Amino acid sequence: MENIITIKAFEDNYIWLIKDSQSQHCIIIDPGDAAPVLEMLENQQLIVDAILLTHHHYDHIAGVEALLSVLDEEISIYSKNKLFDRCRLINDGDSLSFFDARLSLRVMDVPGHTLDHVAFYNERLLFCGDTLFSGGCGRVFEGSYEQMFAALSRLALLPENTKVYCAHEYTQNNLIFAHHIEPKNKALLNYIQQVSKKRQQGQPTIPSTIGLEKAINPFLRCEQLTVINKLQSHLGKALNDPLSCFSALRKYKDNF
Repeated sequence: MENIITIKAFEDNYIWLIKDSQSQHCIIIDPGDAAPVLEMLENQQLIVDAILLTHHHYDHIAGVEALLSVLDEEISIYSKNKLFDRCRLINDGDSLSFFDARLSLRVMDVPGHTLDHVAFYNERLLFCGDTLFSGGCGRVFEGSYEQMFAALSRLALLPENTKVYCAHEYTQNNLIFAHHIEPKNKALLNYIQQVSKKRQQGQPTIPSTIGLEKAINPFLRCEQLTVINKLQSHLGKALNDPLSCFSALRKYKDNF
């Protein structure tokens, strides 16, 4: 089993480092800041094989050039668009293999937050950037609400025990809104207590799981009557389908 290391960056970013189980080789996901990555590499004497980028926002890619300038290895960069000269372009359904095929990750297009957003996943792990957060989802900046809803719906189809590695520690703030939407959701109330304890101890709340998110995350619960009724009460009008519910929910959260 590979070892997944959490690297904190900026105020609330997470950079993910996946270390091979049988060597000192690793891959890095969304290095927005080079300094904490280089420190981790030096401390653990790691060799970087590849950099995976979920999308083009500064806080996910700003450390790439500095990493390449310091590290001697031939490092491949995988992204949807050619963000750097060395990028290998990837598409929905592609399979990437690392560490002599001990780790495989598939590519899923998840536009909405940005048009170039992708997620990397297998049967146990999901690295979803800014598409799905614990208790929430990313803002819709470049894509459409329909695209974002479709992306989240695809992620929700992954096995429930899939670990969700998102790129920000937004959980507590997200749960305030989730509780406002579903104040009687017992799974949510229990999770709020768990998250509060972790944050008091300075621990990350990530990873989550797909199963947990389907139980507590309103953006994955747009077919639930509790969510629909809350939004209809807020808007004073009927919502006729899950996409309308999602769009209203995302707009509500934007101004909450």
